[in-house]
Amino acid sequence: MFEKSTWIRLPRNVVVGHGVRDEVLDVIDDLHLQGRPLFVTSPTPREVAADPIAADFEAAGIEPAIVTIEKATFEAVEQVIEVAEAEDVSYLVGIGGGKAIDIAKLASHHLEMGFLSVPTAASHDGIVSNRGSVPDGDSRHSVAAEPPLAVVADTGILAEAPWELTTAGCADIISNYTAVMDWRLAQRLKDVEYSEYAAALSEMTAEILVDNADLIRPGLEESAWIVTKALMSSGVAMSIAGSSRPASGAEHLFSHQLDRLAPEAALHGHQVGVGSILTAYLHQGEDGIWWDIRDALSSIDAPTTADDLGIDDETVIEALTTCHEIRDRYTILGDGMNERAARDVATKTGVIE
Repeated sequence: MFEKSTWIRLPRNVVVGHGVRDEVLDVIDDLHLQGRPLFVTSPTPREVAADPIAADFEAAGIEPAIVTIEKATFEAVEQVIEVAEAEDVSYLVGIGGGKAIDIAKLASHHLEMGFLSVPTAASHDGIVSNRGSVPDGDSRHSVAAEPPLAVVADTGILAEAPWELTTAGCADIISNYTAVMDWRLAQRLKDVEYSEYAAALSEMTAEILVDNADLIRPGLEESAWIVTKALMSSGVAMSIAGSSRPASGAEHLFSHQLDRLAPEAALHGHQVGVGSILTAYLHQGEDGIWWDIRDALSSIDAPTTADDLGIDDETVIEALTTCHEIRDRYTILGDGMNERAARDVATKTGVIE
């Protein structure tokens, strides 16, 4: 018996390479987008990318509206929506790291107009996915939205981004290993809808990073290319699945709980990387893939311990024993760990001393 129809929404164009920042207008033309755009950016990305792109548009007789946001919040989404309506724009362009692109994504979804993704840091897979992540108080919400119409990723700009943002993007992708383990477990035990193709694609992105960890070094454009390709594949996997399952399992619950317990202590990607070490051990035991995950993270200078994250051991234990309560998503954590079990896995993996 055939299953019901499934809609898979993906970017129409993906342009990656050196100097492709100068091709944004060509991408707009290829998409047949007309009217005035609204650029959504943040302070540093505005200098390195948004203002030069705006100059290209102005030379072509198009004056874009620009909103510069400081933080990714629902208030920022509302601000962008208000400006878009007041300036009578036709489409949005998110230019920056995770916050600018997520804000543009969510605003465009509300406005029912398309948007382009122009990342300036390879910090997470939101640059191409159909999910937006926005902090709200002491928690973080992952919200369904439309994926970008196109992605323009200039590897020259990405290679110059702060190294910690790139390593956070790498760690986020490496954590796909445990996200897929959780997804398969949920399918077996809870009959959760599962896509073998999306799962395989997500795992492949993690393998790309683990197998090429020794090639990922600061300032190398080849590194930016490897990481960006993996981030895009991960985002596509989520679009195929119609959920964040291919890239979000117990390791993300752990990170979200750290956001509550120790706000802004570390980057999201770094937190899920450490979470993936812990949850891989829970899935496979002492001889499992957690060793490979930890070694790959260490190779690219990403955190592997609580101390690296800037949090204390007790915060790790509290996060592990309570993060299953964050959302109704079945993972290896089941209905929760007790303190003794949490301390045992955190100690054996070296996350705490």
